Amino acid sequence: MEQEVNGILVAAHELKAPLSVLRQLALSFDFEEPAPSLEHIRSEMVSVSERAIKQVNDLTKIARLEDGLFTMEPVSVRAVCDDVTRELDYLFRYNKRELFVKYSNKAKLVTANRDLLHSVVYNFLLNAMHYSGEETRSELCINDCHDKVKISVRDFGPALPMDVWREMKRGWIKKPTSIAMRPGSSGLGLYIASKFSRYMNANVGAVRHRDGTSFFIELPVSTQARLF
Repeated sequence: MEQEVNGILVAAHELKAPLSVLRQLALSFDFEEPAPSLEHIRSEMVSVSERAIKQVNDLTKIARLEDGLFTMEPVSVRAVCDDVTRELDYLFRYNKRELFVKYSNKAKLVTANRDLLHSVVYNFLLNAMHYSGEETRSELCINDCHDKVKISVRDFGPALPMDVWREMKRGWIKKPTSIAMRPGSSGLGLYIASKFSRYMNANVGAVRHRDGTSFFIELPVSTQARLF
């Protein structure tokens, strides 16, 4: 396990430097009269590099989970989801995807780590955006589930392979793997989400539909919320 953690840290640091340079180079482009196409390329370069840096940072967090640095506290689940949807709004619109959001939870606070929960929802939504076709919508829903709050992200893309579904049903993914019928994915986002969910003692899983997949995380209602 220690060798695995050290390997993750080395890979993360090696990747972060060139990605940061790529981002800075894109930002430094200075056109006197920039053509719309060039502005678009620059914007995409910045956007892609920032998303990659975010995943590298998440890998670094995975390597430090055992250090106990990520405090569990009452977290507003709607506020976290609002932050993520604002962050990814441009990406959904640019790729001609529609994101439908529905909050029906009465319990507003959950016990979680805000940064880790943000990454879980972010990776679920990024998966949904990648695996849905143009003009296809994705759904982000929050609802009460017994004594927990459930966040689910539904996409209408290709079916999730049975082996990946079984690992999600078990509660975690051992390592990033390629996902058949879902091109462009190493399963890294799901790996990150499952690791962070497990750290937060949250239930995580997936539901296979005939026309897509739902990924979800169930978090315990905060004891502070119960008092009120």
